[in-house]
Amino acid sequence: MTHLKNKSLILLALLLASALILSGCGTAGSRAAGTASAAQTPSSEGSASPASTVAESAGSSESDAESADESEAFSNRDLSGEYDTGEAVTISLNGAAAEASSETVQITGGTVTITGEGTYILSGTLENGTIVVDAAKEDKVQLVLAGVSIQASDYAAIYVKQADKVFVTLADGTENTLANGGSFTQKDENDVDAVIFAKDDITFNGTGTLRISSPAGSGIVGKDEVTITGGVYEISADSHAIRAKDSLAIADGSFTLYASEDGLHAENGDDDTLGSIYIAGGSFVIQVNDDAIHATTLLQIDGGTFDITAAEGLEATCIQINGGDIRISASDDGVNAARKSSVCTPTFEMNDGTLTIVMGAGDTDGIDSNGNIVVNGGTIDVTGQSSFDCDGTAQYNGGTIIVNGRQVSEIPNQMMGGGGFGGDMGGMRGGWRP
Repeated sequence: MTHLKNKSLILLALLLASALILSGCGTAGSRAAGTASAAQTPSSEGSASPASTVAESAGSSESDAESADESEAFSNRDLSGEYDTGEAVTISLNGAAAEASSETVQITGGTVTITGEGTYILSGTLENGTIVVDAAKEDKVQLVLAGVSIQASDYAAIYVKQADKVFVTLADGTENTLANGGSFTQKDENDVDAVIFAKDDITFNGTGTLRISSPAGSGIVGKDEVTITGGVYEISADSHAIRAKDSLAIADGSFTLYASEDGLHAENGDDDTLGSIYIAGGSFVIQVNDDAIHATTLLQIDGGTFDITAAEGLEATCIQINGGDIRISASDDGVNAARKSSVCTPTFEMNDGTLTIVMGAGDTDGIDSNGNIVVNGGTIDVTGQSSFDCDGTAQYNGGTIIVNGRQVSEIPNQMMGGGGFGGDMGGMRGGWRP
């Protein structure tokens, strides 16, 4: 399956990032050789999580150990959102029941179960029911939402129990609404706790609109990989808006996310080498009570616009920003590179783009790293009491840093109360000069 390949790619990328960025940060004033973003080159073999480019920015010859396909983030089918209406099975939702003329669709009351590979076009209203995908492990299933409204009183509206991969395509010009009624009653061995719950890989594409209301759980949960390449998403959730276990990759789309916990979340509780988030582009409005974007291993942003209101804006072990316009209003830290994974040293790296942070009062930091901070380019604008807090090494190679309206020539470092970097550099009480 695809996720087995991705697991090794993520681990390799992070190990390279950890080893090479540390070796590249040892000398004050050294300039990175350059930065490369994870490419959106389509792959015909499946979705692969992007390899980190931190290794490349360290300027080490070891970075050529990364092969070309490690930077491929999205397959052709992930990106296309196309489907053949002539070959598709039509499923009509009619209030309390549904209709379909195919042996691979089983209907029992409000439960519609899809058991075979193929494309299924859904339209209409299901007042209290669930679309279940329970196909063979090698089957790929495409669900085309072409104007559906599904209310599941105590379960998921869409439940992927088994398949190789499921594609949820939002048909052009359509509006689709999925909701849970406020509770989840378990029906099998899986702890279903989201309006869309997938045990296997799931991709969302197309150009239509998907609205999700989850008053008792998450909006979207994927227990392997979650990939989104297009569409408009409006999600309100009592837990996380979108949660992936192994990886979350976003190529494009428009996202309005409200959640009591995190907006975008990737975490594998059984393996701390997994749980990455890659964002190539898109438009994001995120208002949450906890972290706007939270990854266990690597959070890589190559582009997009972000309007974030949260307790913490970005959190992961390694955070790399290669582009985009990110605006964060945080009651706690704006960015937090925390030790959540065993495969790399906590590191924040800024290569390009704009990062604007406004922090709340109190013991808060604009950018807090339990390890290292590297600024190679872009613009960082921080308003607050403590702009940077670095427990390891800070390196300022290029770009613009503005603190409380004033451009600075070094990285100011709070370092747990304003200390220096330790050793013979302790008296600097600041950061490395470029």
